[in-house]
Amino acid sequence: GEALPLRRTRMAGGAPPSASLASSSSGGFLPTTPVVAAAALGTLATTVAAVHLARGTPTAPRVVSPFARILRRRPASSAAQSRTRRESTPRPEKDEEDTAMITRRAVGSAVPKPHACVYLDYAATCPIYPDVADAMLPYLYRHWGNPSSAHAYGGPSKRAVAQARERVRALINARDASEIVFCSCGSEADNWAIVGALQGSAQQHAAASSSSGDQQQPSRAPKKPRRHVVVSTIEHPAILACVDTLEDEGRSIATRVGCDGLGLVDPQAVAAAVVPGATALVSVMLANNEVGSVADVAGIASAVKQRDAGVLVHTDAAQAVGKIDVDVQALGVDLLTLVGHKFGAPKGVAALYVRKEIQSRFPSLLWGGGQERGRRAGTEAVPNLVALGEAAQVWLDQGADIERHSTAMRDRLLARLEKKLLLVAEGGNKTAADVALRVNGPLGAADAATRRAALPNVLSIGIKGLRADAVLASLRDHVAASAGAACHTGATSISGVLLALRVPEPYALGTLRLSVGRHTTPDDVDEAADRLADAILADLAASAEQQSGGS
Repeated sequence: GEALPLRRTRMAGGAPPSASLASSSSGGFLPTTPVVAAAALGTLATTVAAVHLARGTPTAPRVVSPFARILRRRPASSAAQSRTRRESTPRPEKDEEDTAMITRRAVGSAVPKPHACVYLDYAATCPIYPDVADAMLPYLYRHWGNPSSAHAYGGPSKRAVAQARERVRALINARDASEIVFCSCGSEADNWAIVGALQGSAQQHAAASSSSGDQQQPSRAPKKPRRHVVVSTIEHPAILACVDTLEDEGRSIATRVGCDGLGLVDPQAVAAAVVPGATALVSVMLANNEVGSVADVAGIASAVKQRDAGVLVHTDAAQAVGKIDVDVQALGVDLLTLVGHKFGAPKGVAALYVRKEIQSRFPSLLWGGGQERGRRAGTEAVPNLVALGEAAQVWLDQGADIERHSTAMRDRLLARLEKKLLLVAEGGNKTAADVALRVNGPLGAADAATRRAALPNVLSIGIKGLRADAVLASLRDHVAASAGAACHTGATSISGVLLALRVPEPYALGTLRLSVGRHTTPDDVDEAADRLADAILADLAASAEQQSGGS
C-alpha cells in the first residue's frame, strides 16, 4: 500500500545525475520492480561517487534511490505528510528533467557487454543504444500513464508518443506525421502492407461495383479486384512466407523476380512483371539482410508507376534505416517498413509508413480504441515508442558519422581477415595460403561504383570448403556472427538469398555474415578477425586431413 515515487531523485545541488544505468558499472538497465531498482541504483550511486572522487571533488554528491524509501517501513502517520508533499510539488508541463538525463554517446565508443564475446551480428539485432535506454527509463517507472487519458498521468505519455512520431517522420522525410503508423515488428508491417494492398483493392472494387448500379452513370468499376503481387526472390521471410500463404489460400497470385549474382534487382525486370489492372502491390526490399545489397528502389518505383500508376509500391527498409539515409520522397514509395531493433531501439516496436494519398484505400489492421488514427487499435507501448523516436534522433544527429564509422570497421575487418587467411606467416616469410575466399554481394564487385550499392555495415564472405556453422559454434563464447547455411538433423540447408545469388555450394556452405555498427570498436574488429582466422584455418586443416585419411 506504499506510494511509488513519481519524480526522479536529483543529486545534491539540484543537478541531475550525469551517469545512467545504461553506462553504469553493472551494465544493466533500470527495472520496474522497486526492490531490484533500489539495488541497481545503489550501484549507480557508488559509480557516480567514485567518478567524483577520481576527479578530485572534495565531497562526492549523495545519490539516493527514488525507490529506497519504500524498502523501509514508515509509520502510518507519515502518509499524510507524504500526500502533502506530493500535492505541493509543482509538476512541469514539459519534461526537461527527463531530457537532461540523456547523454548522446560518441560514435565508435564501446558499450558495456555482458560477455567477453565480440558482437558482429548487428544485422540480426542491434544493441540497444545507451542513450536510447536513457530515454526509455522515465516511461518505465515515472510516466506510465495511458496516452489516451486526459488527466495529468496521460499527458506526458501522449506528448512522448507525438514526439516519437515526429522524429520517425523526420528520419525518413515523410511529409506528415500522420503517415507514420506504429506497430510491433517488421513482420507485422510487411504482412500488413501486402494484405492491406489486396484488401484495399477488393474494397475499392466492391464500392465501385455498388455505385455503378445507377444505370444513368457509366460503370467505372474494374472488371476484377487486383490480386497480383510482385516480389523479389531475396526478400525477408516476412514477405515471402506471407505471399506463399496467400497463394496457398487462393487469395492472391505472385510473381517472384530474380536478382543478379550480386543481389541487385533490375527495375525493368520488376516493371515487366507488373500486370496492368491486375497487380495490387510490388514489394522489393531496400537493403538485403544477408549480403548487404542496396536496391534501386527509386528506379523500381518509377518504372512500376509508369507501367501502371494504380500499383502500390512497398519496400522493406528494416536493414537500411539507421545504416544509410532513407528518404521516402526520393524513393517514391507508397509504403515502407522500418524496425526499431535494427538501429538501436528494443525489440517489439516498428512502423509502417503509409503515404497520405493512399490512406483512404489502405485498410486498418486492428479495430478497437481508435489508436493510430483508427488504423491499429491497442494501447501504445510508450517506452518502446520513446526508444524508437530516440533511435531516430540518434541517426538525425550522427547519421553521417555512423555510416563512416561502420564502413571503416567493415573494411578493417575484411582487410585483416584477408591478411590472415591469404597471407599466412611461416618462418618469418609470408606465403599464399590455400584458402579460396569470395566476398558476396556488391562489395565483391570489381568496380567502385557497384561496390557503393552495398550497406556500410554488412560483410558476407564465403570460404570454399569451410563449415561455417561449425566454426561459429566453436567460437560462440568469443565471436557472435551468422552463417549462410545451417545444419538441421544431419542435413545442411543453404539460405534462399545465397541460392538466388547462385553462390557455388562450396562457398555458400562456408559463408559468414559479419555485421558491425555504431559501437563496434577497432579492438573488437581485430580480436574477432584473429579468432575467426585461426578457427577457419583449423577447420580447413581438419577437413583436409579427414579427406586425405578417407582417400
